[in-house]
Amino acid sequence: MSADISSISDGFARGMGLLAALTATCGATVSPAFADGAPQPGETTGKPTVVLVHGAFADASAWTGVVERLRAAGYPVMAPANPLRGLQYDGAYTASVLRSIKGPVVLVGHSYGGSVINEAALSSPNVKALVFAAGFLPAKGESASALAAKYPGSTLGQTLRQVPFPLPAGGTGTDLYIKQELFHKQFAADVPSSKATVMAVTQRPVAAQALEDKASGEAWRHIPSFDLIASNDKNIPAAAQRWMAKRANAVSVEVPSSHAAPVSHPEAITQLIERAAHLPSVTAPGLAATGGHTWRLVGLAAGAASLGAGLVTVVRRRRIAGPSHLSAGL
Repeated sequence: MSADISSISDGFARGMGLLAALTATCGATVSPAFADGAPQPGETTGKPTVVLVHGAFADASAWTGVVERLRAAGYPVMAPANPLRGLQYDGAYTASVLRSIKGPVVLVGHSYGGSVINEAALSSPNVKALVFAAGFLPAKGESASALAAKYPGSTLGQTLRQVPFPLPAGGTGTDLYIKQELFHKQFAADVPSSKATVMAVTQRPVAAQALEDKASGEAWRHIPSFDLIASNDKNIPAAAQRWMAKRANAVSVEVPSSHAAPVSHPEAITQLIERAAHLPSVTAPGLAATGGHTWRLVGLAAGAASLGAGLVTVVRRRRIAGPSHLSAGL
């Protein structure tokens, strides 16, 4: 019996030694995602977490240049995969990511991702600002396809390839891809051809139904909004982007970019995100409804005699003028 116990003890010791060796080996060969010491989402840094949502025909790697700059500046960052299966589904998925984050969030969406962040923000009280990058800002009841059909100018439709896919509950859906040989010119004309080729090969399709789904509300009416307009965009023409920015009363900047602004102009997008991040946090009114008032930043100035009796400073976002044209962009 004593020999058996000794044998078991020796075996346990050898096993623990092997486990320790494996742990040491894994630690030496697998680097944690935040090994550079940059803050993780939810950390108390005094800065909001920036959540980046890609659009159709792209994936989260499109945000690489923006992620690098934000992390270097000390921002916690997340760039989750956008399912691209349906607006309400994609919005709910993104909202679930936001619920996992402690503290305020600056929510950023590119292209169709703009519709998704608008949807997600309706049920996410921790969103302090919305940033749209060459993207849609839909009003309640509007779909991407309806907005796309309302104004001429996009050349996207003629570049698309349709691929059927099985739906979970049965039946068949349709995925939309940009034809690889047309991707560079249509989507990313100001990106080096070698990089655009990789983007074309790795593009993630959007379900056609997602572009028919209607927005549930208008988060941009209640949350401070910022918009980067890509003046050389062939998916969503600049005129359309200016029109949406004006309607949303968003602070906007314009750059000479293709639709792939996160890839070709990461510095400009980063700067706009930082402007949004520097806003004071505001408790937004109920976002399930689509109230008609514009957001305000209100704060009590120093030297107030009593609560509610201070000097109130109201900062309104400047209005952006521009022609009223919208396009078939995703």
